[in-house]
Amino acid sequence: MTRAVNLAVGSVAVAIAVLALKLAAWWLTGSVALFADALESVVNVAAAGAALVAIRFSAMPADANHPYGHDKAEYFSAVLEGALILVAAFVILSEVWSAWNEARHPDLTATGIIISLVATALNGLWCSVLFRHGRRLRSPALLADARHLLADVVTSGGVLAGISLALVTGYYWLDPLLAGLTAVNILFSGVRLMRESLGSLMDEAVAPDQLARIRNTVSTEAEGAIEAHDIRSRQSGRWTFIEFHLVVPGDMRVVEAHEICDRVEAALKAELGDAVITIHVEPEGKAKHSGVLVL
Repeated sequence: MTRAVNLAVGSVAVAIAVLALKLAAWWLTGSVALFADALESVVNVAAAGAALVAIRFSAMPADANHPYGHDKAEYFSAVLEGALILVAAFVILSEVWSAWNEARHPDLTATGIIISLVATALNGLWCSVLFRHGRRLRSPALLADARHLLADVVTSGGVLAGISLALVTGYYWLDPLLAGLTAVNILFSGVRLMRESLGSLMDEAVAPDQLARIRNTVSTEAEGAIEAHDIRSRQSGRWTFIEFHLVVPGDMRVVEAHEICDRVEAALKAELGDAVITIHVEPEGKAKHSGVLVL
């Protein structure tokens, strides 16, 4: 978890640097599109700070009041980031409306565009770092930050391309138009992020492909059992929680049933990484023969 904290600190530092660069680009040009880009970076700073707090909190060990740990704290950070993205989108749309009605003409200098390009490149590099380590550490906060930065990079690229076109053609109406498109893209990004994070807070099941891997592992490793059914799963931070009923022959000794459970647990942890597995052993009379998984 120390690695995740270090990455979160790095995100705060990168977000502040990118914000400074984008504010400089906006100040030099007066572009509404670059203002929208800079405002999203304000959200990045706030979100990176929230992620840092959440990751530090989630690293706390389980205690009497939180026997399953504090990993879900990272999802609160992701929900907050989604909410901040929505606020930024509406502020940008408000500014777009004013700029469109007042027919402002920004001073689209090459210097401002170059500064914004450097900021976008920095965001892109850090985004790739967060994706790589976020997946390895299974950190919802780091992955949420990475997805947000990816959306930022894509929109910034579009904004820079459009502003460059406006600089060449003199079609200054492209500036508020691009800012509006940026706001819409940010809006969808925020809604998607909040939906995913709230789903995890509501103990949403693991993805279908991961559930298929769980079934396959149980089927392969539970030799000697009759059936496994009522498989349930959920994700909490880097931990995957799995529970199911395992039906064994009525005359099987406890030690033999326990050996099967140990084998299945070891295989699931090797497949999924950090996992908490609960297996309820039942006698053969409890077999459903129509359960989730028939062995």
